[in-house]
Amino acid sequence: MFSAKSQTSTSERRKVIVASSLGTMFEWYDFYLYGSLSAIIARQFFSGVNSTAAFIFALLAFAAGFIVRPFGSLVFGVIGDIAGRKRTFLVTIVLMGLPTFIVGLLPSYDTLGIASPILLIALRLLQGLAVGGEYGGAVTYVAEHSSSEKRGFHTSWLQTTGTLGLLLSLFVILGVRTGLGEDSFTAWGWRLPFLFSIVLLGLSLWIRVKLSESPEFKRMQEKGEQSKSPLRDTFGNSRNRKLVITSLLGCTAGLGVVAYTGQFYIQFFLLQAVKLDGKLTNEVLTIALVLCLPLYVLFGWLSDRIGRKPVILAGCAVAALTYFPIYKGIMHYANPALEHAQAISPVRLETNLSDCSFQFNPVGTSTFNKSCDIAKAALAKNTVNYTAIEASGNSAVITVGNQRVELGSLQGVGAPEIAQRVKSFNSTLSAALIDHGYPQSADPSAVNMPMLILLIMLPVIYLTMVYSPTAAWLVELFPPQIRYTATSLPYNIGNGWFGGFMPATAFAMVAATGDIYFGLWYPVIVAGAVAVIGFFFLPESRFMQRIPEVSGEPARAKP
Repeated sequence: MFSAKSQTSTSERRKVIVASSLGTMFEWYDFYLYGSLSAIIARQFFSGVNSTAAFIFALLAFAAGFIVRPFGSLVFGVIGDIAGRKRTFLVTIVLMGLPTFIVGLLPSYDTLGIASPILLIALRLLQGLAVGGEYGGAVTYVAEHSSSEKRGFHTSWLQTTGTLGLLLSLFVILGVRTGLGEDSFTAWGWRLPFLFSIVLLGLSLWIRVKLSESPEFKRMQEKGEQSKSPLRDTFGNSRNRKLVITSLLGCTAGLGVVAYTGQFYIQFFLLQAVKLDGKLTNEVLTIALVLCLPLYVLFGWLSDRIGRKPVILAGCAVAALTYFPIYKGIMHYANPALEHAQAISPVRLETNLSDCSFQFNPVGTSTFNKSCDIAKAALAKNTVNYTAIEASGNSAVITVGNQRVELGSLQGVGAPEIAQRVKSFNSTLSAALIDHGYPQSADPSAVNMPMLILLIMLPVIYLTMVYSPTAAWLVELFPPQIRYTATSLPYNIGNGWFGGFMPATAFAMVAATGDIYFGLWYPVIVAGAVAVIGFFFLPESRFMQRIPEVSGEPARAKP
């Protein structure tokens, strides 16, 4: 249980919050480097496949770390509930930092071939295991040093670490990019932010070694109340098992999609769909994230006043209702020329849609030589918003405004002639797009910076609403003997699977349909469903006074 009043002094509590937050921020810096550099990673490690598959596979390699996060939460959750919070997240910081440093040294596909992406994915999996054990330990550790009246406020400082880690990665990337220039950064300079992580690892270890074990865990040790089998007590108990499921479907799944829509997918959208250059993208994201940073603490404080549930679910609901107009507004204010071209010269693809393949070929063993596939690949490469229209025959025709670009049937055509036709087709299509006002990149002088930053801030604000009270809500739902395990699992499935796969899934949805906004249906549906499920099935935890046993008795509300 949590004591009604914390026995931890203010100075000790401040030290715990600062030390835990700094260490976790450095871990997120490691993890987010990959997400921020996905476009370069695709070229460096997946150059053996076509560009569309390479980018999707790079996003999936990013998501690979999230696949194993729930398993990491179980492994380290059990260790944390049995051996202690502090020891466990000393291990996780090492497992996080070293693979990031090694990525900076890893040879590219051109040097090692298929071994290069395999090694990269192996490192990502190791990082995912570490992060899976990090969050539950950190929030449990801070919460067990906090008073019940300020738990939302205290744990909200830890919730800032995701954004702080992303900001740190963006600052380092921006600094290296500016110092070296775009060509050198793309060729080899991208490795420097990964190599810099070894400094952060040393600092993180030094900070965490100075911490002591949480008072709640010490009390359990002294009284012999620790769980001997946290997994059994979590999943063998019907009440705890139900809370794990409902906290996933009614909270953390929404957190995952809101987080990755507001911090990561928006990067891909700005770079790929809006065609904003990398430096300007990093700058506007950095400004938006910095301006929103205080809101984490504000919404954590607010959850101590009105409850965790209304703040979190309101964030999910408003996100589901406004993502489409926000992203369309971003296009309007970031690249008005492209929006204008799409309006007056819409692009249509007329083809036999049943002949189209799903162009994801991560190992490079398949070829896509049908007319429809080549046309779709050309449109995806140019990130063109288009409408697909069913037509008979084996020839794909792309219409830009009133200009037709026809590939012709490729049945019975040899490979050399196909390559020549594809080259000519791509060249003609690019010229047609330019002739009809489709810009190859956004004009920086035409970007409405105040409105763009404001619109980017809105999804980040939703994130602060959902993320800030989540730690307090989760740890208050579960008894201390299983808190590390039971808190970590729903968080890492929700944030890791629902959120981690969001960028790759959304991009694949866009590539398959031709609608640059179609991928937003993924976070809209998930966030909307979470708002409904959480409202009806999850209790408010702010007034819960939890008993220490894991007997499954209902939590008692304080009088």
